Amino acid sequence: MSTSRSARDAACSADLGAQYVSPRAGRGSFFDELLSHGILKPLTAPIEGMVEKEDSCNYVAPQGISSVVKYYLKQSGADVFYEYHVTHIFLRDGKWEVSRKMGPPELFDVVILTIPVPQILQLQGDIVNIINERQKQQLEATSYSSRYALGLFYEAGVCIDVPWAAKYITDNPCIRFISIDNKKRNIDPLGLLPTKGKRKLVPQAPESMRYLSLEVIDFGAIRRGSAQSVTSKRKEDDRIKIEGYHILPIPRNRGLCCI
Repeated sequence: MSTSRSARDAACSADLGAQYVSPRAGRGSFFDELLSHGILKPLTAPIEGMVEKEDSCNYVAPQGISSVVKYYLKQSGADVFYEYHVTHIFLRDGKWEVSRKMGPPELFDVVILTIPVPQILQLQGDIVNIINERQKQQLEATSYSSRYALGLFYEAGVCIDVPWAAKYITDNPCIRFISIDNKKRNIDPLGLLPTKGKRKLVPQAPESMRYLSLEVIDFGAIRRGSAQSVTSKRKEDDRIKIEGYHILPIPRNRGLCCI
């Protein structure tokens, strides 16, 4: 749930992760809470190519999709720290000792890992003994692909004249989804702060290719060619933001592996 903001105007933002939220059965209370606090609101803008389900309702976050995460972090009262690179996890007298690249180790009652499988398998310490051989084989068998999100920020007053707020793309080799973010979130009906977010699908790559840096991909060519073909008349963008999701699992029926 990533939201990026323009360096020139913090009110100009683009969601470069999840674009909208679709509720599942049994989770209505979560959505009621988020709606009552203004974190979410119903998606009313036109999304071309979206598959509509009967009696379904989708939601967007007016302040960006990252506001959902920020809301729950604030509710938890937890202290949030960034750029902590965990390297080792040990069990010490019923407590979990977590070591990182820089700084002293710390003790915790519970450790919850929400990182991709390859990074879990790189961790050292007692966590290595927790994962048995069968679980390790299942985890190692997970296949991955890369996704890239490209955000373009425009000067105020630029009008992107298309009939949709977002669109699923099926006939472009690079782009799979494009949105005019402020229009999608219905936060600027006059169109004064246009931003665009695009999501690029890259076919599954071999292991040796999965950690290529973004510099090897000519995003300039993508913007000049593919983006222009999607929006036909495209004004030059003011600022650019690229988000790389290098380790996204490819859904396959491999069964469940619980640790």
